[in-house]
Amino acid sequence: MAGTIRLTTSQALIKFLNQQYIHVDGEESAFVEGIFTVFGHGNVLGIGQALEQDSGHLKVFQGKNEQGMAHAAIAFSKEKRRRKIMAVSTSAGPGSANVVTAAATAFANQLPVLFLPGDTFATRQPDPVLQQLEQEYSIAVTTNDALKPVSRYWDRITRPEQLMSSLLRAFEVLTDPARCGPVTICICQDTAGEAFDYDEAFFSKRVHYMDRLAPSERELLAATELIRRSRRPLIIAGGGVRYSGAREELMAFSSAYDIPIVETQAGKSAVESTFANNLGGMGLTGTSSANKAAQEADLIIGIGTRYSDFTTSSKTAFDFENTAFLNINVSRLHAYKLDALQVVADAKTALSRLHGMLEGYRTEFGERIGQLKREWDGERERLAGIVFAREGFDPEVKGHFTQEQLNEYADALGTELPQSSALLAINEALAPDSIIVGAAGSLPGDLQRAWSASEPDTYHVEYGYSCMGYEISGALGVKLAKPDCEVYSIVGDGSFLMLHSELITALQYNHKINVLLFDNSGFGCINNLQMGNGGGSYFCEFRNDEKQIMNIDYAKVAEGYGAKAYRVNTLDQLREALADAKQQSRSTLIDIKVLPKTMTDGYGGWWNVGVAEVSESESIRQAHESRMSKLQGAKSY
Repeated sequence: MAGTIRLTTSQALIKFLNQQYIHVDGEESAFVEGIFTVFGHGNVLGIGQALEQDSGHLKVFQGKNEQGMAHAAIAFSKEKRRRKIMAVSTSAGPGSANVVTAAATAFANQLPVLFLPGDTFATRQPDPVLQQLEQEYSIAVTTNDALKPVSRYWDRITRPEQLMSSLLRAFEVLTDPARCGPVTICICQDTAGEAFDYDEAFFSKRVHYMDRLAPSERELLAATELIRRSRRPLIIAGGGVRYSGAREELMAFSSAYDIPIVETQAGKSAVESTFANNLGGMGLTGTSSANKAAQEADLIIGIGTRYSDFTTSSKTAFDFENTAFLNINVSRLHAYKLDALQVVADAKTALSRLHGMLEGYRTEFGERIGQLKREWDGERERLAGIVFAREGFDPEVKGHFTQEQLNEYADALGTELPQSSALLAINEALAPDSIIVGAAGSLPGDLQRAWSASEPDTYHVEYGYSCMGYEISGALGVKLAKPDCEVYSIVGDGSFLMLHSELITALQYNHKINVLLFDNSGFGCINNLQMGNGGGSYFCEFRNDEKQIMNIDYAKVAEGYGAKAYRVNTLDQLREALADAKQQSRSTLIDIKVLPKTMTDGYGGWWNVGVAEVSESESIRQAHESRMSKLQGAKSY
């Protein structure tokens, strides 16, 4: 008969986490790498005591902001292809509220992370406890209920024995490729310290098998027939290609049948940019070559993609009258999108099986693939060579600013550096195995279009939620996952101001990251959206009460934290700073002053956004008419 061991709920939790393993393709490893925490009431005396007593193999990191440390955990999971996770422990009340944004980020990207927020008292004896909400309709509601809609699985532990069934359910979700995402286990703070005689078998080594889902013969035959009927099929490579590790299979499949590949943000660098059939980013932030290929295609093969509006240009990127869809995805939800033929299967396995069933088939793309690729290479070269002029300069974003406005920025920031040329200079200077991290603003658009990932899995942009503030925290998570690589956070000044707390954590634990901060003194991306749809420049620039453009010394901020910092206003200064930053052993920040309206734009993409139907402004009325005209060619399901 199995014995028992008397532990508190928190001690049992930590002991259980140490015994969870994952098995993928014959390789077995510990699933939970560590835990991020900011201690406060609700977790310091429960989970805090358990970790201090015996953390096992778990690495414990002291975060500086709950959202920031949670984003680091999410990035770690993404970089590990969802095969390792971090847990996140927070205090009750504001601490748990701070992770709602991060949980939504993980949910949108289908990335596993374990949230362990403190909660109120199960006994309700001291209610209302410090930082407790009091809802009139139910005393059972706490801040943690806000995490329900952004969790794949959610539970509240009010008795120690409840932990056992809850954790088994949680890890079933965390290790499911089709449904994985954030899991929230709320632990009442009195329950966290209560003891129970747990069955020792509960703490035995537990292996979670992530077996590859194989396609059925029916799916394979239907997919084969559909591909053979097509003359110009196009592959959209999404994040599922990377998580599956299907690079070699995708390249072989593409090469064998002359099928071009385009990429989503999550799928970029699944196959390196230098691959002959890779036409780059697809959709609103895509390349002209990818978008032209999509218009020419008569079959879209979506592999591991959820078809976000940026990928589909709000469902206007394809010729729906003449184009069929085939989706390969482990998730039935995503496989059914755009009324496609569904192959519910792992990308690597499905591609391997399909490859052997298409012998003798070739597309009609032929030389067109090389032509399109060369066309974009020429445009990329042009972008790299843009030089600002104080007269007659043609901004990349359709001239939403006048020449005088751009000159004002040049004077205020002391720079004449265009964003696009700065970014491509960085691309040229970094080592090929460096990993870049991005998330929000105009930079992800520039990156998806123009960044050349010459080695696979070196592009890490969170665009499922495009969460401002992810970039620096995410860089820390990537560094924890890939400690031998140089990691670069590419972030705008607006996003930097939202959240950069985990730069301090990176410095604290000597995990070197490099922050490349593009400062155009404002929320430039949204300013483009505002002005591009008929509006003026309204509360998106950073100006003081005297309407002067703010010039913030971000390098001084980083120096105060202890990072090595650089101030850059020219391409030569940028190249020198990048070379020196490589030699540093501590985290760095390069404060790059760039001009607004000098990012990339256009190339056949479109984004459906709400524009006022009634307005006193003629430009806004015209923008609304343009939107309605564009919608006539869009698909609605």
